[in-house]
Amino acid sequence: MRILKCSNEMDETTMKNIAMAVDDLSKGKLVVYPTETVYGITADIFNQKAIKNLYLTKKRPFDMPLTVAVSEKDMVETVAIMTNPVEKLIDAFLPGPLTIITKKNPNVPDIVTSMSQNVGIRIPDNKIAIELIKQFNGPIIATSANLHSHPDSTNIEMATKNFGDFVNTYLDNGQCTLGKPSTIVWMANNAVEIIRQGEITQKQIEDVLNA
Repeated sequence: MRILKCSNEMDETTMKNIAMAVDDLSKGKLVVYPTETVYGITADIFNQKAIKNLYLTKKRPFDMPLTVAVSEKDMVETVAIMTNPVEKLIDAFLPGPLTIITKKNPNVPDIVTSMSQNVGIRIPDNKIAIELIKQFNGPIIATSANLHSHPDSTNIEMATKNFGDFVNTYLDNGQCTLGKPSTIVWMANNAVEIIRQGEITQKQIEDVLNA
């Protein structure tokens, strides 16, 4: 287990530490990383062995889908079907504390979505997270760095207490700015359902979609 300090200034040490985490991801290892909401634990979404290990490490039931993080709107279509309502929400709220559930791209492994044909996507509003995804050059898992049903980790100490040596690398960016999970919205046949209420409200979402 190694804890690597990362600065929002994106200095040379931070970039080097992120590169080390990217190397871990490419080798199928697990990484803990910061977002604006809570710390996340991640793996390569196309490495099914790594995804299985992530489920086991979190003690998360395999029938609970995982969210996917991307670094920009152009990357969304590698994991999800872009529709006009989804694009509106991305343009209005992302990067930010919103997870959008929509139809998945068929190339996303079923283990990620628990056999569902939908996938949750988000773009975290955190420089370290965005740089991690950019350097990895592809989408990564975005699920909270806690044991299943335990409190979310809002700092690196909570994450290391949860996972210890089961995670190879922890990227430490201090306390999360928001400290609570993202709003989750499900887009189905142009209907909107709030699955989890976070910083962004249903009214804000509906105002954007109805504009």
